[in-house]
Amino acid sequence: MRQQTAVVCGAGGFIGSHLVRQLKREGYWVRGVDGKEPEFSPTAADEFLRLDLREAANCEAALQMGVRAPDEVYQLAADMGGMGFIHSAECEIMHNSALINIHMSDAAARAGVTSYFFSSSVCVYRDMKLGEPEMGEQGAYPAMPDNEYGWEKLYAERLAEAYGRKVGMRVRIARFQNCYGPEGTWTGGREKAPAAICRKVAEAGAGGIIEVWGDGTAVRSYTYIDDMLEGIRMLMQSDLEGPVNIGSPEYVSVKELVQTVAEVAGKRVGIRWVEGPVGVQARNFSNSRITSTGWTSRTTLAEGIRRTYPWIEQQVKGR
Repeated sequence: MRQQTAVVCGAGGFIGSHLVRQLKREGYWVRGVDGKEPEFSPTAADEFLRLDLREAANCEAALQMGVRAPDEVYQLAADMGGMGFIHSAECEIMHNSALINIHMSDAAARAGVTSYFFSSSVCVYRDMKLGEPEMGEQGAYPAMPDNEYGWEKLYAERLAEAYGRKVGMRVRIARFQNCYGPEGTWTGGREKAPAAICRKVAEAGAGGIIEVWGDGTAVRSYTYIDDMLEGIRMLMQSDLEGPVNIGSPEYVSVKELVQTVAEVAGKRVGIRWVEGPVGVQARNFSNSRITSTGWTSRTTLAEGIRRTYPWIEQQVKGR
């Protein structure tokens, strides 16, 4: 049988670099594409192209593969980061990510790609109140995302689906909840909450105090990288159409996240709640569509932090 081929756009990023490894384990020939190579480990891709995907010609070059289009294209490239970055770089996010998605959807359609994956986000949803019932994918409309990152993702979803209808391209869309794990951004302003808290606890001495934005009551779900990869692959192999939530059903407050990290670290730390961008107050999404494929989130937050904290602690000690 002919070896399956895949192009992973955003292969220099956290989820993208892990996805390349997963596809290689499954026997794919993989091309990674990004403006940067993975920061913490050499890429596992068979071929890695350093391309600025904001340029249309580079998106076309990313998908050129002889007489056949790649069997699968994974579009994870985006200008993004944690809540601090999302609120401070609105224009950059909307400009850069919109260009990438406009050109990549068009290039995939023109190249004859038949299977296209787009990584969206639960940021497409409105703010929720504590205790609200689970929200399914249809709850994204009427649209009222909390931030511009969410608005751009929602537009990009519709763009990809429109191209899919036009040329018969099979489009799968995953709305990710917060993803974390080793080799994720952990400092510099783009890190997400689990990595930021791990770093702060690693930096703190026993009995030290760390600063955390908000008042600790905001509720989130955090999905470990291995579970996210399995969800992506099961979605791509399914018959599901339209956006699909992928995330852990375990919801915790920010205060509980800090407590979990401190317990894993074996430290007693105090918390100074400070003003800063928190985002929505609560999240509570239905995962029934992705679980219909047989997928389930297998990693508890405590277990995921036990795998992630030592890696971040090592980075802190080695800088």
